[in-house]
Amino acid sequence: MKRVRFAPSPTGTLHVGNALSAVANRDFGDWMLLRIDDTDAARNVAGGEEGVLGDLRWLGIEWDEGPVRQSARAARHIEAAEAAGLPQRFESVMLWREDGSPTFHLASVVDDVDFRITHVIRGSDHRPNEALHAALHKALGSEPPAVIHHGLVVGEDGKKLSKRAEGATVASLREAGYPAEAVRAYLDELGLPRHDVHLDLERIRSLSTEVLATLPDAELAARVGVPVAAADLMRGAHDLAEARELAQSVLASASVDSSQSPETLARFAELRSPLPEALDKEQAKAIVRELKAVGGNLRALRAALTGRERGPELWAVVRALPRDEALRRALR
Repeated sequence: MKRVRFAPSPTGTLHVGNALSAVANRDFGDWMLLRIDDTDAARNVAGGEEGVLGDLRWLGIEWDEGPVRQSARAARHIEAAEAAGLPQRFESVMLWREDGSPTFHLASVVDDVDFRITHVIRGSDHRPNEALHAALHKALGSEPPAVIHHGLVVGEDGKKLSKRAEGATVASLREAGYPAEAVRAYLDELGLPRHDVHLDLERIRSLSTEVLATLPDAELAARVGVPVAAADLMRGAHDLAEARELAQSVLASASVDSSQSPETLARFAELRSPLPEALDKEQAKAIVRELKAVGGNLRALRAALTGRERGPELWAVVRALPRDEALRRALR
């Protein structure tokens, strides 16, 4: 069994590179530990752990044990070092501080031993720790796990992305409106890159479009927070933010123009009035077909219903608006 661990520090939302490590571990491992590396108190932030857990859950990443906080196992780390006769400074690296608290290196190796980790999968920026950790394993009398380093996610300049860069964190991708499935699919595609990879927001956007196109009406509407009848307004959106804008461009009360082609608007009212408050797709399409067949001014109808000259399919607009609201806009 391949036993892996994902070990973020509680410093807030996940960097997209850390999210890549999380996905790589989950895809590779049969069993995964979620460990919170909080030995450096100065770097920890309030709510940082909750932010990490929220990002992982949003991405659909599950773990088999944890979260285990290294700070809660400090006594065990020191106990293991003393049992092995390790000095405070090992190969020029401090294993515990003057206050007796273990450092990252000692805590990580002892935890890997105790949780029987067989494979360590992490970014290549951790490569300098490999020899030290292998030596610590030997000193503790344990076999070091297999170590796999993957490339980092970098910016256009080839440097590691700052958390302030566009799309550099899971939270920023979520706030931009990309669905979790698209971000997860992108990270799955990257797999275990041997070399650094440039963050490809266009690829995420493409995957986002595909995800939104396949969501059922009810699911898409629920994610955006609009009635199910408005789902068709959002087809073709690249992200949830754009989908929301498309829906609101019709649903929000707008300054509409009902002065053009009063005969078309009157005929629309005749067709719409006897039908239910909420239409299905075929009923909405039938209204537009009938108006087109009699030479109705569809531009005038769009202007009356939305106040705009262009936008989503007209039948989708007709379906999205409740009967009374559609009639109010057409006849005022």
